[in-house]
Amino acid sequence: MTGTNDVAANSKAVEALKQAVCDRVDELADQLIDASHQIHAHPELNFEEHFAHDLLTAMLDRHDVAAVRHAYGLETAFDSTAGSDGPTVAVLCEYDALPGVGHACGHNIIATAGLGAGLAAAFVAEAAGGRVRIMGTPAEEGGGGKVLMARQGAFDGVDAAMMVHPADADLIAMDCIAIQELLVTFHGKSAHASAAPWDGRNALDAAVLGYMNVATMRQHIRPNERVHGIFTKGGDKPNIVPHEAEMDWYVRSGTISSLQPLKQRVYTALESAASACGCTMSHSWVDNTYADMVDNGPMVASYVANAARMGRTVMNPVTSGRRVMGSTDMGNISYLVPSIHPMIKVAPDGIPIHSVEFATWAASPAGDQAVLDGAKAMAMTVVDLWCSTPLRERVQVAFAGRPKGVQVL
Repeated sequence: MTGTNDVAANSKAVEALKQAVCDRVDELADQLIDASHQIHAHPELNFEEHFAHDLLTAMLDRHDVAAVRHAYGLETAFDSTAGSDGPTVAVLCEYDALPGVGHACGHNIIATAGLGAGLAAAFVAEAAGGRVRIMGTPAEEGGGGKVLMARQGAFDGVDAAMMVHPADADLIAMDCIAIQELLVTFHGKSAHASAAPWDGRNALDAAVLGYMNVATMRQHIRPNERVHGIFTKGGDKPNIVPHEAEMDWYVRSGTISSLQPLKQRVYTALESAASACGCTMSHSWVDNTYADMVDNGPMVASYVANAARMGRTVMNPVTSGRRVMGSTDMGNISYLVPSIHPMIKVAPDGIPIHSVEFATWAASPAGDQAVLDGAKAMAMTVVDLWCSTPLRERVQVAFAGRPKGVQVL
């Protein structure tokens, strides 16, 4: 039986470890902020994040945490481990950008907050009796890097995983819903649009009609479902009846299970348009479906308490009305290991992610502070997971309650 003095001593030891990881983040502050700004200034798209990969792995090596480069068959993924024994906690880094708007999702902050948390945890891993994995996960913006890594066993032996995502508020979670991308090609028949239009079958008309079919369907889908698409090809020249038109769609639903019937409805809306226009349609559901995020409640509570030490009040998006909806491949990982994906404030209220304005805030003093605060809150949460058997037990109980029998890889 543990005596009162033993409990107090353990509490003091945990506090000392938490202070040590916070001090370590402060020591690394200039390097972390500089790395954040460098990644922000060099935006790279899915699987092209060579600059960020090289920068982050060089920093790991510099601080004696050997980095495995080009990990799990992905050129821009990396992995590193510190600590020789004990519970294994993974801190994930994202660093890909968006076309046209750069780091409008603030992945430069995700990368460097994760790096800072990992390096700080590595500094005390032996003393705390735990292991930390610092993992670079490319291509979150549609490429599914985490899914590809998981298929190669990247998360085998991991007891918990975490990352922090920038937003316009401090939130315990993001409303991460399931998503799959659909690529569609309509096939018609070309003809001279003036001399003999009756000989043609207009693939662009089919695509436009398909778009309208989906648009009329939107009023009859659930509040947590989204369907949005763009035209990527509409023809070659106005005086040629378009023989081919292409579209790119995102289909989202609250869970990966409820996504399946919505996918069928979208497909039917598009395919019927092809038939109505005398055309045919080919399609491809892009691999790496993103699952919904199952945030682990006990881990979230630990993060919230640790973030409060930096003066951050992390709100529940449901009760506060400050909801941010999106999709992430971290959702797939949350079905594999206990995981959290809290949001950290970097921009004023009302500045949405994926906007030009948010990209500016991602390299602002508020963004810099989020790098440091996020690193500290996550590093202290890692310490909690290492040092508290009751917390780990609660984490596992909560994880056992996730939906079962769901295919996420």
